[in-house]
Amino acid sequence: MSASLRIRASTLGLLVLLGCAFVAAPATASPPVDHERARRAVQSGAILPLPVVLERLARVQPGQVMEVELEEDHGQWIYEIKLLNSSGQLSKVKLDARSAAILRMKPADARLGPNAPR
Repeated sequence: MSASLRIRASTLGLLVLLGCAFVAAPATASPPVDHERARRAVQSGAILPLPVVLERLARVQPGQVMEVELEEDHGQWIYEIKLLNSSGQLSKVKLDARSAAILRMKPADARLGPNAPR
């Protein structure tokens, strides 16, 4: 085996060993991500599960759910839901995540509607 081939082989072996060490290294703890905080809030009863909120919303404002966000604003959890109604109008509804009470409802974007370009 030539000297340059031995150097390449030993370099490749070293890279493989380093790669294995990196994979086997323990992961460091990371801060909880949003979905974990939301799951804990549901489990503790601080907020209602999304299916319950959507069911209650459908009784007063039917439509196809296009987007859902869960936000915490100064200690209050809020579901922000974009709905598309049967007329093709998109509305943004903010609900109290603890009670599903509607806090605010407004058109999501005045440009969207049945005659809007798509």
